[in-house]
Amino acid sequence: MLAKIRRLFNQFFRNTRTIKNEPVNQVSLIVIILIDIFILINVFAGLDDISRWHISPYQAYPCYSEWNNYRKQTTQDKNYEIVRVSLPYDRNNQPSFQQTYQQEAEGHLGKISATCLQYAGEKDKIKNAQNQETIKTIERKQAEISRLEQVNRNIRAQYDSTLLEKIAGQPREQSINQVGAEKAKQQLEQNNATISTLKTEISNLKNELLAKPETANFIAFLNNDDKFKQVEKGYQHASFWYPSIQLGFQSLFLLPLIIGALSVHKFAQRRGYGLISLISWHLLVIFFIPLILKVFQFLQIGAIFQWLFDIISALLGGLLFLISYFYILLIPLVGFGIIKFCQKVVLNPKIQAANRVQKSRCIKCAKKIRRHDTYCPHCGYYQYVECQSCHNLTYKHLPYCKDCGAAQNLSNL
Repeated sequence: MLAKIRRLFNQFFRNTRTIKNEPVNQVSLIVIILIDIFILINVFAGLDDISRWHISPYQAYPCYSEWNNYRKQTTQDKNYEIVRVSLPYDRNNQPSFQQTYQQEAEGHLGKISATCLQYAGEKDKIKNAQNQETIKTIERKQAEISRLEQVNRNIRAQYDSTLLEKIAGQPREQSINQVGAEKAKQQLEQNNATISTLKTEISNLKNELLAKPETANFIAFLNNDDKFKQVEKGYQHASFWYPSIQLGFQSLFLLPLIIGALSVHKFAQRRGYGLISLISWHLLVIFFIPLILKVFQFLQIGAIFQWLFDIISALLGGLLFLISYFYILLIPLVGFGIIKFCQKVVLNPKIQAANRVQKSRCIKCAKKIRRHDTYCPHCGYYQYVECQSCHNLTYKHLPYCKDCGAAQNLSNL
């Protein structure tokens, strides 16, 4: 097994740095590597673009995050807060929420949730100049409350030392504080009364804002359990399948490149075009690298992983670190399966030998030779082996003797 793997690696690196079994000079190899890097960068850029072609869960359900955060809040002012964040500070030349959702999804496959568009429509109804002015008034009053509270903190910080100075009989003109004790107390009471009045006014403004028909309808829509569960279910379903869809589009992007590079490589080998064969081999490797990486990435975050994650979570509870053990066992098995597939199908010497004998080509290097050549004039490989039955020469790696038809023990070849 190790010997076969070693031969595969040797063949891989030989194809990577030789033209017609001759090593490539350093300058040519550097040029080819630079070409590889340039193409690899563009391949990953193309993969990134095509992976975002299909609409993402966030784009298909743009209202889910905001809606879900609202339903998780337990504060008394959550209705006002959701209305406040739904009203942009500057309404000039700003598109509606429905237009914003639709613009985010332009150029993508898929469609936006109808419920989210309805959600955006309810938000657009409350986005008017009167409601915006109410929000600005509330924010000005809240800023004034913050200023008065800061003034009170400064006064309290000086009050204790002022009171001690008064008890000690120190003259007022020698005090280090700007406000006397009596005046400080009076100022605190006045500020507290103003703060209380402002809070009452803010509360009234909030109640008036929330009592408006368009705002009440928006809050009622937010509290509609059926609509939210519909959006939540759709978002979770889209999130589950999105990695698989991305892998599918990325595979569609890479497969034509891989097939094209493989076809050119085989054509160049048949015709003996060494440089084209070398470059096409490099392209084939380059196109396979991102495909392998994306497959492993899919195994980490895709639908299969989520399914396995749910099963292991149900069986083992909090012992999720065991998933790492599972991957440590799974990845080598996948690699072993890929190697076996390459040995049996892609690089199977029996299949290669049969095709090359039919086309009068060397069993090893696939160069054109005459039908009765014993050795390949290109690579020096011996083409025949002695039949175990009739002892005449027959082709290597073929299952039957060309003279007597006896089955050959290929494991001894």
